[in-house]
Amino acid sequence: MARTPTGAAVLQPEVTQAITDAVLHELAEQGYGRLSMEAVAKRAGVGKSALYRRWKSKDEMIAAVVTEFSVSRAVLEDTGSLRGDLRATLQAVLDWLAHPLFSRILPDLVAEAARNPEQARATSENIGGPRREVAEVMLRRAITRGELPADLDLELAMDVLAAPIYWRLVVRQAPAEPDYLDRLVEFALRALGAV
Repeated sequence: MARTPTGAAVLQPEVTQAITDAVLHELAEQGYGRLSMEAVAKRAGVGKSALYRRWKSKDEMIAAVVTEFSVSRAVLEDTGSLRGDLRATLQAVLDWLAHPLFSRILPDLVAEAARNPEQARATSENIGGPRREVAEVMLRRAITRGELPADLDLELAMDVLAAPIYWRLVVRQAPAEPDYLDRLVEFALRALGAV
């Protein structure tokens, strides 16, 4: 049985979870610019050293927490049909963007990305990239099943899928009616040229 070397920091999962929850709550309440390591540590009930054992800086901490939160909510479900896969995928996007904390965090992150090109690049690579990879698998699977044209513009298709939900919830701040996703799936199927 392997022993932890003397003097090595042991990162306890329950402490990491408390810190993650604290980061999300602080982001929702204070915003990116006003969030402080001190406030996160206090809310999590830990010393600042617990944060610095995990991340080198505030920016790194926020990026890690938001990435984990966002990427873990991208679903890759194989329902056997493009319609079913789209419904599951779009439901996951809606749940992610409508999350009670994340819906308050996202607009501030978008504004920060506009001011900070490095953060914008990191967000695109660490969140956008993995989430788009999941969508691409779904679309390629539909192409293989013959449900979508072989020459489908995958980049444009992925934009078309997520954009309406983002626009409705984040930009317009309009509700998603009970039948919204079903209507959106039918619209997306036509837009994608589903066979």
